[in-house]
Amino acid sequence: MNPIILAQEEEFSTGNPILNISVFLVFLIVTMWLVLRAGKSTKEASDFYTGGGTFSGRQNGLAISGDYLSAASFLGIVGAVALNGYDGFLYSVGFFVAWLVALMLVAEPLRNVGRFTMADVLSFRLRQKPVRVAAALATMFVSLFYLIAQMAGAGSLVSVLLDIHEFVWQAVVVGVVGVVMIVYVLIGGMKGTTYVQMIKAVLLVSGVVVMAVLVFIAIKGGFVTLFDQAIATHADSQAAVDRGYEASRIMEPGLQYGATTTSKIDFISLGLSLVLGTAGLPHVLMRFYTVPTATEARRSVTWAICIIGLFYLITLVLGFGAAALVGPDRILAAPGGANSAAPLLALEVGGTVFMAIISAVAFATVLAVVAGLAITASASIAHDVYDAVLRDGTASEEEQVRVSHITVVVLGIASIILGILAMTQNVAFLVSLAFAIAASANLPTILYSLYWRRFNTTGAVASIYGGLISCLLLIFLSPAVSGAPNAMFPNADWSIFPLASPGLISIPMGFLCGYIGTLIGKPDNLEALAAEMEVRSLTGVGVEAAVDH
Repeated sequence: MNPIILAQEEEFSTGNPILNISVFLVFLIVTMWLVLRAGKSTKEASDFYTGGGTFSGRQNGLAISGDYLSAASFLGIVGAVALNGYDGFLYSVGFFVAWLVALMLVAEPLRNVGRFTMADVLSFRLRQKPVRVAAALATMFVSLFYLIAQMAGAGSLVSVLLDIHEFVWQAVVVGVVGVVMIVYVLIGGMKGTTYVQMIKAVLLVSGVVVMAVLVFIAIKGGFVTLFDQAIATHADSQAAVDRGYEASRIMEPGLQYGATTTSKIDFISLGLSLVLGTAGLPHVLMRFYTVPTATEARRSVTWAICIIGLFYLITLVLGFGAAALVGPDRILAAPGGANSAAPLLALEVGGTVFMAIISAVAFATVLAVVAGLAITASASIAHDVYDAVLRDGTASEEEQVRVSHITVVVLGIASIILGILAMTQNVAFLVSLAFAIAASANLPTILYSLYWRRFNTTGAVASIYGGLISCLLLIFLSPAVSGAPNAMFPNADWSIFPLASPGLISIPMGFLCGYIGTLIGKPDNLEALAAEMEVRSLTGVGVEAAVDH
């Protein structure tokens, strides 16, 4: 490796390890104290799953923002923009536009019909057991892929802070994050997690605003100066020479996805997954049950859109700021690669103390998001599979919470192992795979259930399994898993599907399977429930009574 790059890495990437660890410990102690306090009031299943439905729209909007603005949003997108410019910003656009789909089509009807989980909606007017099992399985895979991204992001973040290059120690970091996440969920449930997410959202948005201001101060100019400096830094980088592009390409479409026809199609597939995925994310949908009314659910989405929109606009400044002030060579040479752009930028514009604070906020981001994901997955297994399917609705709330705790531990261990394998991937891309699964398996079934009166159990099961299996199969056969230098298994090659993002094929497959399954399946003959679901989804009549019951 170039000795100049090594010297830069030594000088800039570590900061002060003692200070970094101290700030981490302060954040962990404060958030754990909040979780412990909330845990004292977590006594019933509704407290563990939805916080008792007691949060206001503003509070829930903050929590949704904290849930949604994950390590992928902060670490992955800044790195993607810094290295690929225009193409990297697609992630910000896709993640943000997706909320409009969620607001217009899903938020209020979902809150009106469900109680704890997504499967409550899908099975409302259909046969309970097959639909709940299918929905729980889809929830598990979406949550698992999302968790993998958070674990990989945590490993990259701490590796940069402590200048850890050895794979073994990076794996240890991911393991520690997983253990802390498990503890958070077991103690605090949804209430504790929600409070942590609200605080984290405020800190994260405040932190990126300060970073953006410091970027403009550092370059001594506005957007034109920022873009010019980013172009100049890229032109002088070894990365530009290796990739063979002109300096201005960072400002043009196609740097990452324009080289071949296949990459252009991959671009469309990725955008489709990002825009449609949010409306099918179980941990986001579950947030609508933490508010007392559908009006508050709608208000919480409005708050979330404002906060999330501000954040994603700022990622453009941070990404090009990292390109201009840090440069692709230092980013790629640091532990974590593209995921190191944000902490390196914080160090460049604010020094060691600021880097420690921003990194601690990012670390809290990982903890809050993985806790929310773990609760969602555990609720799905305990409520939809254990209680509704295995126990025919007779399981006590204590039994359901106990099964949830076991699920959290198992899911935490699985996400740690897979997160270690995925540490070389950009975490924004890893999250896009979770979005693809949600858009393929969950969204078609949700929309059919809410808006197609003829939709039946056969269609629901076919839609979920068709979208899920096709998406997982295409991911397994894609260059994201094997056959590429940054794949999960770089030394093997069984990739026969050319696209890294499977949404272009798997999302239509989910809709098609649901349609065909409905046509060939027998009607459920539950007209009364279908009529009740339609009235409730549109008006909210009967929701509070059902929840009280």
